[in-house]
Parts: sequence; C-alpha cells; structure tokens
Amino acid sequence: MIDRGSVFGLILGIAAIAAANYIEGGSSDSLFQLTAAMIVFGGTLGATLLSFPLRDIIQAASSLKEVFWEKEINHEQIINDIINYSYIVRKNGMFALEEELTKIDDTFLKKSLRLAIDGMKPKLLRETMEQENIIYEENKKRIAKVFETAGGFAPTIGIIGAVMGLIQVMENLSDPSKLGSGIAVAFVATIYGIGSANLILLPISKRLINKINSDLTMREMILEGVISIQLGINPHYIDERLRVFILEKRKSGQ
Repeated sequence: MIDRGSVFGLILGIAAIAAANYIEGGSSDSLFQLTAAMIVFGGTLGATLLSFPLRDIIQAASSLKEVFWEKEINHEQIINDIINYSYIVRKNGMFALEEELTKIDDTFLKKSLRLAIDGMKPKLLRETMEQENIIYEENKKRIAKVFETAGGFAPTIGIIGAVMGLIQVMENLSDPSKLGSGIAVAFVATIYGIGSANLILLPISKRLINKINSDLTMREMILEGVISIQLGINPHYIDERLRVFILEKRKSGQ
C-alpha cells in the first residue's frame, strides 16, 4: 500500500515553499528556470554517476518504490507461524516442516527453515544467516548512500549555478534587459540545489536506512525463532522471546 507519510511529507515540503513564495508576492513562474534545472539536476546526476557504478544507480531508482510504497508486514502472523512450526516439530520432528515450506513467502524464513530441516547445526545456521544479513545490509546501505551522496552534491552544484548566473550578470551590466535572467538563474539554482537535497534526496536516504534497520530486526526475530525450534525450546518461551523484538522495534520507532 502507498506510504502516506512519505507522500505527504514530500508534498508538504514542496507546497510549503511554493505557498511562502506566493504569500511574498512571487509567481510560480519565478521558481521554474530551465537553465537552473539543467545545471543542478544534470550536474548532480553526472557527479553521482561518476561516484557509483551504473548498476547501483539503477537499483537506487528501483528502490524508490520502497520509499513511497510500503509493504505491510504482519508481525503477529509471523510469530504465530513460527510457534505453529514449533508445535509441529515437537510432535512430528523437523522433517514434518517440509510441507510448510511451500506455503512460506518470506525468503529469509524459508531459507532458515530449509537449512534447519537439512540438519545444519544451530551455531552454523546462525553464522550462515547472520552473514547473509551482513551482505543484505551492505547492499541496501550502498543504495541508500547513492541518495545521500547526491544530496551532498546538489547544494554545491546549486552554488555553481548561482556563480554562473552572476557571471552572466557581470557580463551584461551595460544591458539591463539581460540582468534579470542572470539573477533569476543564480537564485533559483541555489533553491534547486539546497531544496532537492534537504527535501528529497537526504530524506529518501534516511527513509531507506530506517527500512533496512526494520528489515534486519525482523530477520533477527525469524532467525531466533528458527534456532529456538531447533533447540526444542518450549513454544510458550519462544513466543515470549520473539515478542521482545517487536517491543524493541516499537521503541526505536521503526
């Protein structure tokens, strides 16, 4: 479903600037400068492409759906499923979970259970899946870094646009009719650079980081549940253990 908070935040940030400009007597046309847009957005994209492989840029663009489209996760259902698996194992053994694997959509849970069913020892299972989490975190954070880096470039490129606009002004001091366009490019380029960084790029990076932390918490909970099943821990205690992760998630605001 659509993440209303992200969409509302983006619209609110842009609308607040547009409204303030209108209140001060400015027109909407004054905030739209093609030259400034080419300098800031083109320059920022070029600098970002130089900083990262094209593969990372494409993945970053694809990750935008994670920012504005939230995948609903039913934590209670996942815990209930794990508890149900523990009852099945206590009654019929680990191999009885073979039939359950076909019903599982979560790839991390499915892989963890698959390794447990295949007889991997709990210690090795934890090490294997924790290493997968490390790789997952590194890959996802690299994508978030693309937006963070672009957010760092944008204000500087905006200043370059401002300087270019002022150069145009200085070159046309004798022709007052050309002064307005140069000044407009200078100021609008600065707005584009600082605005795109602080209203769009950096918040997207932060949003992705928060999602990564949320996903890792869920993965840790799943891994703890699977290993608890392997160790034959009482389902009631497993339930109590897993609910600690949800409490921590709520405390951190993830």
